[in-house]
Amino acid sequence: MDNRPNILYFVADQMRADTQHYLGNEASITPNFDALASEGVAFENAYCQNPVCVPSRCSFLSGTYPHTTGHRTMHFLLNDDEPNILRIMKNAGYEVIWIGRNDIVSGDRVKSDYCDEYYNGIDELDTKDELSSMAKTVKGESGGAIENFNKDMYSFYFGKVNPEKSGKADVGCIKACIDYLNRKKKSGNDKPFFVYCTLMYPHPPYACCDPWYSSIDREKVKELWPRKPYVKDKPSMIVKTADKMELHDWDEDRWAELRATYLAMTHKLDSQFGEVVDCLKENGFYDDTSIFVFSDHGDYTGDYDIVEKVQNCFEDDLCNVPLIIKPAKQFECKPRTTKALAELVDLTATISDMSGVELNYVQYGKSLMDVIAGSDEHKDAVFCEGGRVHGDLPSMEIGHHDPRDVYWPRISTQQEEGPEHTKATMIRMGNLKYTRRLYEKDELYDLDKDPAELVNEIDNPAYAEKIKVMQDRMLTWYQETADWVPNRKDVR
Repeated sequence: MDNRPNILYFVADQMRADTQHYLGNEASITPNFDALASEGVAFENAYCQNPVCVPSRCSFLSGTYPHTTGHRTMHFLLNDDEPNILRIMKNAGYEVIWIGRNDIVSGDRVKSDYCDEYYNGIDELDTKDELSSMAKTVKGESGGAIENFNKDMYSFYFGKVNPEKSGKADVGCIKACIDYLNRKKKSGNDKPFFVYCTLMYPHPPYACCDPWYSSIDREKVKELWPRKPYVKDKPSMIVKTADKMELHDWDEDRWAELRATYLAMTHKLDSQFGEVVDCLKENGFYDDTSIFVFSDHGDYTGDYDIVEKVQNCFEDDLCNVPLIIKPAKQFECKPRTTKALAELVDLTATISDMSGVELNYVQYGKSLMDVIAGSDEHKDAVFCEGGRVHGDLPSMEIGHHDPRDVYWPRISTQQEEGPEHTKATMIRMGNLKYTRRLYEKDELYDLDKDPAELVNEIDNPAYAEKIKVMQDRMLTWYQETADWVPNRKDVR
């Protein structure tokens, strides 16, 4: 009998850490995530390694950093010979079930190489026409300019929508997940499973249906989740994107409504997670399953007068992500919320530690099993990176040139050859967050004094020695992780 634990990755798209009730947001409604956090370990200071989808996912599914193999763009997916924990676990005898988003490998290789079953969440519903209606509204019929465009559409805000236009792909994913777990129980097959369930919510557009849309108290949102005001002393990528979005005149009520809709989407995601947990329990899998809940990155949600994300800025809005780990009952666990610094790049090492599956390549994560068991010390530093050098055209998202395209403010700024899309790297040590920028002023924020990251202390002499320590630590990290040699020997 195979006694290795089952694994469930339940992955949100673009969910910032401070959306969670268990982390102190009284305006949010996340009872199922809260319950899991009470049984496992919730990481208050977990960080992704890049603030956009593809680079982040390539990192946390391989245990390498975005710069290690050049994954700094939405268009460069994993090569055939690059490591991926899904393929590793499949080859080690796990039944790997991939449900939802790809954003990692070319579509023709998904099932054959990386999993035993793959579900995109759309085919399971037979509602492709309904699913395409929202995309046509956001991007236009041809994926380009919106015919009936108004500049408020840069906000990605839609508010209350009908159920058929609200996360139908995620509904299909949950259906596929539950169907698999029920079939697994009936089969009697004791082969351990690794379910990678990766959903769309709460990624913009900010749109949700009832009952979730109406569940969020707008007054609590304004009181407990105040918006960070627009400031000029931020990187040029933020400043120029905000100016192009032209949302400076939105009042607090409008921003609160957008944020409440985002929290409603998070509430719906939590409800869907509850469905999966109920199914695990009903089929007797829950105790023997290690559950990981996290997001690939966050979202500005109106902070600094912008929405969505950018590729080379590292406010906690974008890079501080929720992470809960509830291990299978066979592992020692001290349930709590921990302040230990952690990275999503640590997940692959943790899975290896739990399953006993050895990784046959050099990876850069550190197993979180000691933290799960009770230690609140893990890493002295965490990192996030993005951007490009001048002339690096492959690292830009080509297209979106029409101002009637909702992505135009960010991507047009990203494609400029000024300092905007500067290559940059963030390090956090203790309460300090330092960002080194290639073409413009560096940043330093004291998170104890300035959690909103509004006051750049880089020129403050009181921090000079600490900045030197962080710069040296970043150099060491780059030297340790700068490249990865494939596990092969080519014939000359």
